[in-house]
Amino acid sequence: MSLPGFPDAAPLAGLAGGVLIGLAAAIMLLGSGRIAGVSGLAAKAVGLGGSGISRSGAWAFVIGLPLGALLIAIMTGGLEASFAGPVPLVIAGLLVGIGTRLGSGCTSGHGVCGVSRLSARSLVATITFMAAGIATVAAMNAIGLEVLR
Repeated sequence: MSLPGFPDAAPLAGLAGGVLIGLAAAIMLLGSGRIAGVSGLAAKAVGLGGSGISRSGAWAFVIGLPLGALLIAIMTGGLEASFAGPVPLVIAGLLVGIGTRLGSGCTSGHGVCGVSRLSARSLVATITFMAAGIATVAAMNAIGLEVLR
């Protein structure tokens, strides 16, 4: 299935991924009473904060993220991916980390878990994330740094 203007789109794969993310978040919330915010779990795993889940549980979650992607890559015959160089990746990672601290959570914590619980703070944070992302892509496209192929 292809969408007009988006020949590489995979809406069914996206839907399946979204359902799995929601299911994982629900299982974590119902099973441990913990929000599945990746930044908070990563901070807990490396000993930088948080309460709730054990440090080993946080490590299991964080390690499971790339292992899940690897499993899908193996099952589907691989994924084609391209990345920016190391300097932009480090800068982007630092900016995301700072934004996560300022916003008291990341897109998974606010966007998936907070919005589903109708948290006003998470609704505002998610709208801000989306608006900033849209504005960034629009600005990059306007100055000739297109991110779309």
